[in-house]
Amino acid sequence: MTDEQPSQGTALDRRILHELEPEAARLLNRHIGVAEEWFPHEFIPYRLGRDCDKEPWTPDHPRLTGVAQTAFEIGLLTEDNLPSYHHEIATIFRGEGDWGTWVHRWTAEEGRHAVAMRDYLMVTRSVDPDELETSRMTHMSTGFKNSHEDQLLHGVAYVAFQELATRVAHRNTGHLSNDEVCDQLMQRIALDENLHMLFYRNTLSAALDMEPNASMRAIADVVTNFDMPGANMPGFGRKAVQIALAGIYDLQQHLDDVVSPVLRAWNVFERNDLSGDGLVARDELIAFMDKSGKEAATFNDKREVYFDRLIAR
Repeated sequence: MTDEQPSQGTALDRRILHELEPEAARLLNRHIGVAEEWFPHEFIPYRLGRDCDKEPWTPDHPRLTGVAQTAFEIGLLTEDNLPSYHHEIATIFRGEGDWGTWVHRWTAEEGRHAVAMRDYLMVTRSVDPDELETSRMTHMSTGFKNSHEDQLLHGVAYVAFQELATRVAHRNTGHLSNDEVCDQLMQRIALDENLHMLFYRNTLSAALDMEPNASMRAIADVVTNFDMPGANMPGFGRKAVQIALAGIYDLQQHLDDVVSPVLRAWNVFERNDLSGDGLVARDELIAFMDKSGKEAATFNDKREVYFDRLIAR
């Protein structure tokens, strides 16, 4: 296939973008109207900062420790990879009109998250700065690629779930930190993530009304193959288990606090405008949710046994 012979998917994407441009404008204006301006420096205790050249970091310095430190670092490294996410979003939205305006606004807000989170880690000495920079270079050099490359509906469905998942993880990381400054910062960032989710969720809601079958296929594909954007960083699997055990982000939370609320907002299981592959996709989604619910229950039982054994020691 050549560039002169675009795929039917590309033609469909262009039509959806064109017809949904008024909705993009409405959602963009809504976002700008409700988003509160905030400044990272107001959340960072800079008085705690010390020069690393005069007082090198040592393991006894961290203010943030344990799994909260692990979750915070993963969250920051994920936020750091913004250039890749910008490329993905700009590609599916074609970077034009109100879609392009949204991409730049979203990118600016996401960039602020990484600035604030890194400043917090540095001034509180909660992580080895050399290791953090090495991890940042490794992760950003790997980049991020959506598994449903350049597909508009799949891309929007993915970020709708991903933004809400990030909100939940950031919020719970702050709660578990036992540090008021960290908690306030992560709650502030989580508010942004929720507003970003609303833009993408409502965009796909409009697409569902326009192209229900194609949209349902995208939703099913994304939900049944979902990975967080940081899943390709070294050691992510082991750290994700630690984060799940601590209750920061586990499968039950993913289903109850992320997937189910978004599916309800889209009225997925009550829609009567589906046919053909749209119905097949919804059946796949139902089967997946049932299977995942059982897996989550099994994990919860094992986690209880794990902590019972720790207490008994």
